[in-house]
Amino acid sequence: MKADKIIKNAKIYTSDKNKSIVTALAVKDGKFVYVGDEAGLSQYEGEVTDLGGKFVMPGIIDSHVHVTTGVAFEYTDLGVPVMESTKKECLEFMADYIKKNPGLERYRFMMERTCLAGEELTKADLDAICPDAEILVLEGEVHSNWVNSKILTAHGVTDDTPDPVPGLAYYVRKDGHLTGNSYETASWPFLFDGVDKLTDEQITIALLRWLDSSLKYGVSAVFDAGFPEHNHMNERIYSILRDLDKQGLLPVYVDGCYVLTQPGKTKEALDGVKRFREEFNTEHMKVHTLKIFMDGTLKIETAAMVTPYVDTGALGAPAFKAEELADIIKELNAEGLDLHVHTVGEASSRVVLDGVELARKELGDEYRVKVTCAHLWVQDDADLNRFASLGVTANFTPWWHSGNVGGNPAEYWPQFIGEKRGHNMFRCKTIWDTGALVTWSSDEVFYGDFRNWSPYLAMETGMTRWINEHTRFEETSRTVAAFPPLSERMNIEEMIQGYTINGAKQLGIEASKGSIEIGKDADFLVFDKDLLTAEHEGFSFNMPCEVYFSGKSMTPKSAHLLAEGYEIMNGLTVPVGTSNKNNHY
Repeated sequence: MKADKIIKNAKIYTSDKNKSIVTALAVKDGKFVYVGDEAGLSQYEGEVTDLGGKFVMPGIIDSHVHVTTGVAFEYTDLGVPVMESTKKECLEFMADYIKKNPGLERYRFMMERTCLAGEELTKADLDAICPDAEILVLEGEVHSNWVNSKILTAHGVTDDTPDPVPGLAYYVRKDGHLTGNSYETASWPFLFDGVDKLTDEQITIALLRWLDSSLKYGVSAVFDAGFPEHNHMNERIYSILRDLDKQGLLPVYVDGCYVLTQPGKTKEALDGVKRFREEFNTEHMKVHTLKIFMDGTLKIETAAMVTPYVDTGALGAPAFKAEELADIIKELNAEGLDLHVHTVGEASSRVVLDGVELARKELGDEYRVKVTCAHLWVQDDADLNRFASLGVTANFTPWWHSGNVGGNPAEYWPQFIGEKRGHNMFRCKTIWDTGALVTWSSDEVFYGDFRNWSPYLAMETGMTRWINEHTRFEETSRTVAAFPPLSERMNIEEMIQGYTINGAKQLGIEASKGSIEIGKDADFLVFDKDLLTAEHEGFSFNMPCEVYFSGKSMTPKSAHLLAEGYEIMNGLTVPVGTSNKNNHY
C-alpha cells in the first residue's frame, strides 16, 4: 500500500486503551493506516523517516480554554496597576493619575482588595476624585470590580436593578443603595462594554495569534468554554472560526458552547445552544454543549461551599438547584446535547452530581448526556467517588495545582476555607483512582505570550504541585514548596492520558482523535526528549520539534497561517505580528 508518511525507529506512546508503546506508524489521506513494530511496515511504500528514537505522542486536547473571551481581553485595557497599602493611598494614586492624564472618557485601574486594608471602596469615593469621566477599578482576579456613578448610569443599573444571581452575581448595596461594587457576571458588562466595536479584522488577527500558539504547542483540539453574558460575541467569533475552517485555515478542532449564567435565561440558552449546533457544524468547528457558570472563585468567596468560609461564615451560592439542573439535563438529553459546568466550590459540583443522579433515575437507559465539572478546587469527601459512579467527567487545570498565588499557598488558602480544606485542594489523583474520567486544561483567558496555555507547564505542575526556579513561568509565581497534599501529584502517563484520549472522550471525538490508532486522524507530535523519562522539574520547557495534524506538517511557525500574512475573508490582509493589544498582560 502506498502511504503518504512512514515513520520508524521512534518511541511512540499511543494513548490507546493498553497505553501501548510502538516503534512505527504509517499515514495515508490524513489517517493512521498502520501502528506497530517496524516489521509491519513491509506492506507500505513511500518515503520513510527514521526518527532515531525520538518520542512521539498524540496531539494535545485542551478540554477547557477561553478562545472567545481571550479575543475580548486582547483588546480590553485592564487598567493601571494600583499597589498601595490603604484605601486613602489608593484613591490618592488614582486621583494623581487622572490629574496627569486629563480628558479621558474612562479611567481604568486594577487593584487587589487587600490594598484597601479592610475598607470599602464606593462609587462616592470614585465620583469625588473624578466627577466628569467614567472610572472602573478591576479586582485582580477579574471576577469583580468597582465603578462610579457615570458607568452605572450608562448601563442603566439602578438601586432597583435585580441581582442576576443573588449571592453569586450581584451588585453590592448598603441600606438599599448601590455602592458601585459588583461581582461575577454582574460586573463583566462594565468591563467589556467596548467589545461590540471590534472589527472582523481585529478578531481575526487575535485568533491567528492563538492558532499560532496552539500549533507550536501541538494542541490539536480544544473545548472553548465561552464568554459569559456575551453569547452574541461567542456567535460572532465562532462565525469567523467557521469561515476560516471553510477556507482550510482552521487546523485546530474547536468544540464550542453556549453559556448560561442565571436561571432566568434557561430557555433562551437551550434555544441558543440548539441554534449554535446548526450554525456551527464544519469539519473543525462544532457546538453541542451548554456551559453553565455555577459559581465563582474562592478568593472573593463567590465559590459555593458546603461548609462556610472561616473568615466570614458565608457559603456563597450556586446559580442553580439540583432539581433545576436535572430539568436542564433532561432537555439536553432529548436533544442529544452535552453539559459543561464551572464548579470551583464543593457545593457547586455537588449540585451537578445531585442533578445528574436525579436525571439518571428518571431517564434510566435513555440517559446519554456527557457532563463535565471544570476546575474543582475544593471537594467534599462524600462526593469524591460520585464522579465515577455517575459518569461525570472531572476537568482540572493543573498549572493551578501549585496553589496559584506564589509564595506559600499552604498558608494563604486556609485563611479562607480552614486548614483541613486549605491543605486538601485539587484532589485530581484521588478522583482519578476511583475510575472517573479525568481531563486537563489550561483555562486561560489572556493571550499575551501564551505561556500559561502551555500543556507542558500544566504537566509539570500536575506532577510536582510546585512552581520553582526550574519552571518556565513568572518569577512572582514561584512557591516555597510543593502544595499539599503531595499524594495528589500525577505521573507523566496520567498527564498524557488526560491531555489526549481522556480529552477526546470528554468532547465525544474519541472515534477520530485522542490516540494513535488505525483509522484515527493522524494528529501526532515529535519530541527530541523522551517525555516518559524526562525530569519533572523543568518539564515546562519541553516543546515538540515537529507537529502533525491529519498527517500534515504544522511546523515551523504555524505552517502557512502566519507565514507572510493571509487574505482571510473578503480580501482582508492580515499582516504578521499585527496586534491591537491594549492590556497589561
